[in-house]
Amino acid sequence: MPTASLDALRDRLRQLQRVAVAFSGGADSAFLAWVANDTLGPGNTLVVTAVSPSLAPYEYADCESLAEQWGLRWSAVRTSELDRPEYVANGTDRCFHCKAELMDAIGPLAAAEDATVVLGVNVDDLGDHRPGQRAAGERGAAFPLVDAGFTKAAVRETSRELGLATWDKPAAACLASRIPYGTPVTLTTLDGVGRAEAALHRLGFRQVRVRHHDEVARLEFEVDDLAAAVARREEVVAAVKAAGYRWVTVDLEGFRSGNLNPPTP
Repeated sequence: MPTASLDALRDRLRQLQRVAVAFSGGADSAFLAWVANDTLGPGNTLVVTAVSPSLAPYEYADCESLAEQWGLRWSAVRTSELDRPEYVANGTDRCFHCKAELMDAIGPLAAAEDATVVLGVNVDDLGDHRPGQRAAGERGAAFPLVDAGFTKAAVRETSRELGLATWDKPAAACLASRIPYGTPVTLTTLDGVGRAEAALHRLGFRQVRVRHHDEVARLEFEVDDLAAAVARREEVVAAVKAAGYRWVTVDLEGFRSGNLNPPTP
């Protein structure tokens, strides 16, 4: 895999000519959206945010704000993954059905502009359990960050050099990723997780996950924040219980992205 190169990324985007960027507001998709818009211009760059109960409201607000700040030609499209029984069942292939729904929603917008759908998948993502990548690839999506050799660290470093506010944004993922495989994904559960995390963000914790275990919320904070979380346990417990949980626990191992995923071979 080549060393990350901004020039290579711009060249890859020029090869594609017209793109529709799937834009969740995270560091990866934000970086890709900014570079695509800067390289190809708004006329050739459509930036699309998929809106559903699995997208935290504060993430949608970030997308809207960034689009305005950066002059992106931005659109929001509603997706209906909860209408797919395979998604609701929450097997280990849940992300496949989520990305299939995403492509079904963005695909027609891209086709109307003769554009290629591009996702902010980076090199590090290739080694994780990401069945959604397969669904997107099978439906014609391209992964320019992978083509240009960008790892997660390279995305953040290059974003910092470009002055993008998202360079140090905490890792984000859809709210369904907080639900263990085999536990059905429901609107009520997604809402509870989203409200609990939003409340913890308001308390000042930037990187946090609320892992859903029925009536139990297992909270993952950055290791450096564990002491503060325990010291403020009454506030933390009250915030999470207000979102509908009966018991609140803190995971002493701290935040680990994707820790509910099955082990990769």
